[in-house]
Amino acid sequence: MAWTLSAAETAFRDEVRDFLARELTPELRAAGRRCSGIFTDYADGNRWHRVLAQRGWSVPHWPVEHGGTGWTPMQHYLFASELAAADAPPRAPMGPGMVAPVIIAFGTEAQKQAWLPGIRSGEDYWCQGYSEPQSGSDLASLQCKAVRDGDDYVINGTKIWTTHAQYANRMFCLVRTASGGKAQQGISFLCFDIPQAGLTIRPIISISGDHELNQVFFDDVRVPASGLIGEENQGWTVAKYLLQHERGGAWAPMLRARLRRLCAAADSAFAAAGDTAADEAREMALRLAEMDCAIDAVEATELQSLRAQARGEPHGIRPSMGKVMGSELRQRLTELGVEIAAHYAAADLPLDDSLQGALAVPEEAVFSMSAYLNDRAASIYAGSNEVQRNIIAAQLLQSR
Repeated sequence: MAWTLSAAETAFRDEVRDFLARELTPELRAAGRRCSGIFTDYADGNRWHRVLAQRGWSVPHWPVEHGGTGWTPMQHYLFASELAAADAPPRAPMGPGMVAPVIIAFGTEAQKQAWLPGIRSGEDYWCQGYSEPQSGSDLASLQCKAVRDGDDYVINGTKIWTTHAQYANRMFCLVRTASGGKAQQGISFLCFDIPQAGLTIRPIISISGDHELNQVFFDDVRVPASGLIGEENQGWTVAKYLLQHERGGAWAPMLRARLRRLCAAADSAFAAAGDTAADEAREMALRLAEMDCAIDAVEATELQSLRAQARGEPHGIRPSMGKVMGSELRQRLTELGVEIAAHYAAADLPLDDSLQGALAVPEEAVFSMSAYLNDRAASIYAGSNEVQRNIIAAQLLQSR
């Protein structure tokens, strides 16, 4: 979708492009292209985060007094669009985009001083302890328990689907500190260092072969009570605030970058097949064009949201709408990726540049199946799309 940029916005876009041309190395661009998950593995993602931190752009959405940029909503959108177009590695949001807004909104000054600088610089890497084996979309039913003992909380229980816990040195966690009443009552929000005595991290290898996820076990794990965010038993309010940030953000830039790579892969694949695949090529071109139109619709919705944000309007149902539309389009794109890759999608080929060149295997084809399998979870994580549709319906019905 085309929009008219002001002179200042054009200058800003050009500044970002110039920075990316200088600082985004071929290795980092390759890591961005080859990312089949939600975000890049720790080594490349954190390396890119530190490059952005040196420029002062690692946490642009934060308030200026904590290291943010003070950009307009359109500048934020342009920044996300240029990063995606340049194949920059998608960065893990757990620190900068999830727990940091919570610390800024609910934390004490001591907590802000202790945790925000490390998130901004990339020195600290956070993971999220929310879901449990019996508490996924019904997060309020969580049972991982924390009992106050002097200056500490003692945690027992387990968390699951804990992304990148194997790399993290800090965790933010929802725990049950009281029972009785509504399920949402008695939940507290704790931040603490890991590893800790009694804390065990076990890998969960996904069907795509990726090690992004883990299960974390707590066996009398003692953490300082100073890590409590907000008040004890009032963590559900904090949790909901964080989920708005987890579900928010711009989907269209990432989707458009993936579509661009798919179009190039399709051109390569059907050119190699010649006239025998002319009908299939025309059909695929039409389907890719339909995806382009669908991404335009997502982008238009996001730009409307930017205007509402600039007017100071509350988020409302926009994060839930974006989560549903963006995640389901992401899944549809990976389905097309497998079709374009054809038999290469079933091949277990390493992402080795020399091997790809020798076999003339398109890069996009090599990880198409991994991306497809990984994205089966896109409509589940950050609150399942069924739950998001219920949230949307409930708010729309209330407004009637």
